[in-house]
Amino acid sequence: MSNTYDVVIVGAGHAGAQAAAALRQRRFAGTIAIIGEEPELPYERPPLSKDYLSGAKPFERLLIRPAAFWHDRDVAMLTGRKVVRIDPDAHTVTAEDGTTTGYGTLIWAAGGHARRLTCSGHHLAGVHSVRSRADVDRMMTELATTTRVCVVGGGYIGLEAAAVLAKLGKQVTVLEAQDRVLARVAGVALSRFFEAEHRAHGVDIRLGSVVDCITGHDGRAAGVRLADGEVIACEMVIVGIGIVPAVEPLLAAGAEGGNGVAIDAHCRTSIPDIYAIGDCALHPNPFADGLPIRLESVQNANDMANVVARALTGEVQAYHAVPWFWSDQYDLKLQTIGLSAGHDTEVLRGDPASRSFSIVYLKDGHVVALDCVNMVKDYVAGKRLVVDRVAANPADLADVGQALKEIR
Repeated sequence: MSNTYDVVIVGAGHAGAQAAAALRQRRFAGTIAIIGEEPELPYERPPLSKDYLSGAKPFERLLIRPAAFWHDRDVAMLTGRKVVRIDPDAHTVTAEDGTTTGYGTLIWAAGGHARRLTCSGHHLAGVHSVRSRADVDRMMTELATTTRVCVVGGGYIGLEAAAVLAKLGKQVTVLEAQDRVLARVAGVALSRFFEAEHRAHGVDIRLGSVVDCITGHDGRAAGVRLADGEVIACEMVIVGIGIVPAVEPLLAAGAEGGNGVAIDAHCRTSIPDIYAIGDCALHPNPFADGLPIRLESVQNANDMANVVARALTGEVQAYHAVPWFWSDQYDLKLQTIGLSAGHDTEVLRGDPASRSFSIVYLKDGHVVALDCVNMVKDYVAGKRLVVDRVAANPADLADVGQALKEIR
């Protein structure tokens, strides 16, 4: 065994980094190690599809903390190691290279891996995901010889990448299998707004488009064949169809779960001394009517990390945080508070033509979420409406002359 630590954190993303930082902030005196699959120190992932891809931000500015921060706080950084096995009885984790590390408490913060297409041609050069620095670096080396790009998937990642590439002068086609973009996370009005915005910037949005295969030439992607037989020629394919939670070693060790690893309100898995946080954690969420969900957001990663840090320093507290998200596309800042899934009413607040408006989502007459486009005041005031599940009159919500903070 190479080393044993009081706390071993598997995953060097937002959740893992925050767990270590919060433990030290709370005067945790034990030994801590972060095991990261990538060679880099913990860095921010949201800018990958935006500022980093566009070249507006160098990688050094994506680091969550500089190297000195981890050194000064005595957090061991075991980078470039992928954990493939957990032995709960021996309290050890084993990496792909055979290195074994012992733990007192294990915090699993491994996130997930980009979901890949399963059709023929998915392994061709020029087919990319947007999940890691290495993914985007590979894309950037090909941009100079790329004129046409096909983006598979009309979620946040796909649309953000499309916006950046369109601004770089590329001919971009977005292929979405459903009948609207953002179908999993937003209502119809927001979907139609972003479709129109992308089309206005020259992006070809194709709805109801199912990919049959990636066509190639000399080992490189040359086009995307759709189920109806049409081939869209391109030199680059970006696949943004979600993630697969990285929980195989946990499930193999006997942890409960499936689409993620199941945790309780205190982020504990079903295996003693093992917590799970972040994108991979399947948790009962009060803002989803108590249903088990995974939340892929920086907010969730940080808040869960803080719950575990408190628990390990004697302050047990259940996870209870309102979900929030953001997305930057062109000069539009979308801010979301709450979860709109399952809503039965959409209230438009403002005029989308002004490119500054909000959509309020209600369920059974109560506010459950807001999508705010270039409308920071509504986003800030909307948090209270969501947290308190305020029963509101749709006409009052739609009245831009009435501030949301005045609605009780």
